[in-house]
Amino acid sequence: MTDSLIFWLLAPVAVMFAGVSKAGFGSGAAFASAVVLAVILPPAQALGLMLPLLMLIDLATLRPYWHKWSWPDARVLILGGLPGVVGGVALFRVANEDVLRLLIGAVSLGFVLWQLWPRAVAQQKMPVWAGLLAGAVAGFTSFVSHAGGPPAAVYLLSRGLSKSAYQATTVLVFWAINIAKFVPYAFLGVFTFETLRAGAILAPFALLGAWVGVKLHHAVSERVFFALTYALLTITGVKLIFDALF
Repeated sequence: MTDSLIFWLLAPVAVMFAGVSKAGFGSGAAFASAVVLAVILPPAQALGLMLPLLMLIDLATLRPYWHKWSWPDARVLILGGLPGVVGGVALFRVANEDVLRLLIGAVSLGFVLWQLWPRAVAQQKMPVWAGLLAGAVAGFTSFVSHAGGPPAAVYLLSRGLSKSAYQATTVLVFWAINIAKFVPYAFLGVFTFETLRAGAILAPFALLGAWVGVKLHHAVSERVFFALTYALLTITGVKLIFDALF
């Protein structure tokens, strides 16, 4: 399917979008790229295509935010994220493609609802145990749909970080979690020659998206960026759930 015209029309845009999101807007919406690709590819193939590209974006984004992160908060989320990855492996081993479509679609719609639901950021900092729990959920959802951003955001938003410290912390956290996902993905057969070949061709778009994201971090309103993201995730999430059920 990576040889189809529709794939090569959508994939470069989706990969650039992931780079912009991860490099400029806290990683929360980066998984939209995998959701879009899961509409035109088998879900496991979409996840396998995106992981090396997400890791490349992580690597390119570390330098602009080097040492701007909150290491205590990042450490808590990473330590919680590792057991979450193990839980994702357990589910992945027994889930078929329709289960993955349903799960990815549900996470997509859940992300939109979470973002739009009226809420106030907690005034007091969440305790460490809450960070470990948020990390575990982030690790799990990251493994099954590359969607670890929202649970991590719940914890980080309570910590009173600056915009750049928040962004830098998400970069560090998901750099570590994506590394932890790579070996299980390989053993589960998620990577194929086809996805690796397509990923190599798409790598420049990932790097371009990361560069644009760093520039836009200080220049573009998050409201505008996420408004487009919500519409995209709603449409693709509904499509994936429909395909899984019918």
